[in-house]
This record gives sequence, C-alpha cells and structure tokens, in this order.
Amino acid sequence: MRRYLRLAIAFAGYGLTRELSFRANFVAKLSVEVIWFFILIVFYDTVFSKTEVVATWSKAEYLFFLGCYFAMEGFIETFFLENCNQFADLVRTGDLDFYLLRPIDEQFLVSCRNFDWSTAPNVVMGGTLMVVALVQMDWTFNPARLVAFGVLFFAGIAIAYSFLLMLTSTSVWLVRNQSLLEVWWLFTSLMRYPREIFGTTWAAPLGWFFTFVVPVMVVVNVPAQTMVKVFSPYMVGFVVVTAPVMLGLSRWVFRRAMRTYRSASS
Repeated sequence: MRRYLRLAIAFAGYGLTRELSFRANFVAKLSVEVIWFFILIVFYDTVFSKTEVVATWSKAEYLFFLGCYFAMEGFIETFFLENCNQFADLVRTGDLDFYLLRPIDEQFLVSCRNFDWSTAPNVVMGGTLMVVALVQMDWTFNPARLVAFGVLFFAGIAIAYSFLLMLTSTSVWLVRNQSLLEVWWLFTSLMRYPREIFGTTWAAPLGWFFTFVVPVMVVVNVPAQTMVKVFSPYMVGFVVVTAPVMLGLSRWVFRRAMRTYRSASS
C-alpha cells in the first residue's frame, strides 16, 4: 500500500506541474468551475425565493445537498474522470500495451495516473457550502451523524467510481464508447437531485429503479439526508453494503475486459 501511496503522490505532483506549465489554460479551467458553481447557487436561490420547500428539502438542507454533490463530483473528476475518458484512445491506438507491461496493477494505473487539479477546487467549494448550510440551519453537533456522513460520502464515491470504471471497460469491446460515457453524465445529473422529486407520481418506478437496481441516486442523497434530515439505518446499511459489492463487480468487469483485450498490432 505504501508503494501505491508513493505512486499516487508522484502522479499528483506530476499532474500539478503539468497544469502549471500552461497557467492561462489552468486559470481558465478553474474559472469555468467557479462560474458554474455560482450559477447553480443563483439558480437554486431563485427557486427558493418562490417556495420554502422543494421535495421536502428546505433551502438550507438543499444547499447542504448541493455542497455534498459538488464535493463528491470534484473528487471524482479530479482523480478518475480524465483517466477514464482517455481509456478508449489507449485501446484504439494500442498504447494500452505499454500500461499492461508495467509492474503495477492495471486498474490503478489506468484509472488513477492523471490528476485533474482544475476540478479540485470543487471539493473545497462544496465543503464550504456544506458548512454554510449547517450554520444557516443551526445544526447541532452530532458526532454519530458526522462519522456516518464521512463513511457514506466515501461509500458514495466508491459507487460512482464503480459505475465509471464499468462504463470505461466497455471500450475494449466497443473501441469508441462515447455514447456510453454519455450515460455517465446522465448519472451525474440524477445525483444532483433528491430522490424525493420522484415522489408518488408516475415517475416513482423510475426513482425506485435508480435507487435499488442501478443505485446511482443514493450516491449523494443518503449521505446528505443522513447528515441534515432523517437517519435511516435501512438506507445507510444499503449504501454501506452496496459500495463493496459495486467495487467488486467493477473489478470483475475490468479484469474480464483486460482478458479479452487484443493489442492493436495483433
């Protein structure tokens, strides 16, 4: 583990050096992330100026939810997303051969080799928004909820990473999986909204499907809900169990893809 930690630190340092080599581009990417963050804040502030509650969430509670989403998305984009987006090119050009020859786990190297530091501020902005929301709602410090939130937050990241890795692995069979990566953006859109928006309407089966069959809506919902709304042992247990299951499934899909991979020169 220490070896992989040293490698991750080296990757992070290299990524930062690479970003700072093109400072104008780095600043432009940072600016886009900040602008997008404030656009969402203004949008939801406008929504809550017309109503006090949206799908059972008050304004402060929803701001916490939004901060949780931003922090989690920033974490995933910083560490994993760019690598997964480049995987199809590695397969198509045959450059994946050079990664497979190195004495290191292929999944770690493929999904964690590049750090996108331009999205790292999303983690800070999301965390700041969560703190502001807790202050606004006069949240009473509860160590049990705080620990549960931390565990569920990283469990949510594990579930999201698993979905991303499985979609990425399909590049071995489809070569160009741009349409499937669009599914990832669909997933991130679903993560941005509370499960309660489906309610008891005709869309309720859809909400149930994306909660228990394809559990993408629990990624942000359950950590945020546990922290500022209802502590549901059932949903907490579901997420804690689902995270390792999804990691194992994504690992199996990735390893199966690697076994069927054929070099571009073969």
